[in-house]
Amino acid sequence: MSPPTAVVLVKLGGSLITDKTRPMSPRLEVIDRLARETHQAMDSAPGLRLVLGHGSGSFGHTVGQQHNTRAGVRTPEEWVGFARVSAAAAQLNRLVADAFVAAGVPVLSLQPSASAVCRDGILVHLALEPILAALDRGLVPLVYGDVALDRVQGGTIISTEEILAYLTVHLRPERILLLGEVEGVLDSRGRTLEQIRPGDLPALSDILAGSRGADVTGGMLSKVADMLRLVESRPGVSVRIFSGLAPGALRQALIDPGFRAGTLLSA
Repeated sequence: MSPPTAVVLVKLGGSLITDKTRPMSPRLEVIDRLARETHQAMDSAPGLRLVLGHGSGSFGHTVGQQHNTRAGVRTPEEWVGFARVSAAAAQLNRLVADAFVAAGVPVLSLQPSASAVCRDGILVHLALEPILAALDRGLVPLVYGDVALDRVQGGTIISTEEILAYLTVHLRPERILLLGEVEGVLDSRGRTLEQIRPGDLPALSDILAGSRGADVTGGMLSKVADMLRLVESRPGVSVRIFSGLAPGALRQALIDPGFRAGTLLSA
């Protein structure tokens, strides 16, 4: 199976679909609206092929922070925590999947931890055949930030960005859309940066450090750094970070490659 044309990877950030300051707090009305917008976009652009991902927000991040799972899993107590993080992430995924199916988007939820393998915190394997088969059949694969077994650390947590970066190598997407609760990547004065290139990252490190609410995978700095490494290695791919709180923004971004809101990351 070969990847279909016009693949777009989309991440719904945990800060967008949950309240990250309150444990286990989904924003159901936001999830429902994003699902409707996705259905509208697929109706308007029948050739559109999507892979959806979402963050764990106040579900997986909150539990992961309690157990420090990202740093490794070795003791019996840490393995219990590993299982708890997996369950919390899957709980949010069920809410997202149900909302999208109800809106008419044929998502197929694929649990990353069922096949993901890391080596010292780096994702080195994820089953691709189910994702490719789903795309071939007109389904929308749905992945999410999850735990993963690790050949060095025992276990860890993989972010949605890490999963999308891994998939980019094999799916060759045209675009990656990252939706959060802010308008894009903001400078020290709160202004949206229109574009960021790999060489800009050192100057942005202090500005981007930190995250509102629990985030065991590094917050905005880590996300931007991961995506800049990706666009540097894959110059044909662009990444756009923008707010999913604006009604209609996701729909417009999906159907219009020239969509300009937020921040563009490119090589």
